[in-house]
Amino acid sequence: MKEKIILGIDPGTTVMGYGLIKVIDNKPDMMAMGVLILDKHADHYMRLRRIFERVISLIDEFLPDELAIESPFFGANVQSMLKLGRAQGVAMAAALTRDIPIFEYAPLKIKMAITGNGRASKEQVADLLKRFLKIPQEDMLPQLDATDGLAAAMCHFLQSNRPQQTKQYTGWKDFINKNEKRVRD
Repeated sequence: MKEKIILGIDPGTTVMGYGLIKVIDNKPDMMAMGVLILDKHADHYMRLRRIFERVISLIDEFLPDELAIESPFFGANVQSMLKLGRAQGVAMAAALTRDIPIFEYAPLKIKMAITGNGRASKEQVADLLKRFLKIPQEDMLPQLDATDGLAAAMCHFLQSNRPQQTKQYTGWKDFINKNEKRVRD
């Protein structure tokens, strides 16, 4: 039996969401999900410290093999984007101190992997994760940041199980040249 544990993180400076899945024989199951509430800390640097400490404690408790993290999206508010990037960087640094490989996914990529729609709502993502992973309603958290963290882990599982394309093409002409027998007039 091949086993792998993936820690998914939705970084944030107000709320950080996380989720863990265990994959046995290519079948994912949720191990845990939760949130770290940070708005009680007025100091931004204290929030970053708490993120680092929580990620280290999750790593030490669950021993994940890989970290999947949502990459910051480009918004209009530069200050918010910088703070989000710092939160992501601190979570990544925690994983790096434990030699855990890191995989970044854009929010649209995560939503697309889970729902098939890059513009899906957080509620739609949570609902599909609940059904796919057979999560009982009483285990669902009101903060959607938790399912966003779980979605990052699930996205990584789905992406790492995609068959690798054996041929790379630079365009239609290249495809036709490499597949002459498949092309008809």
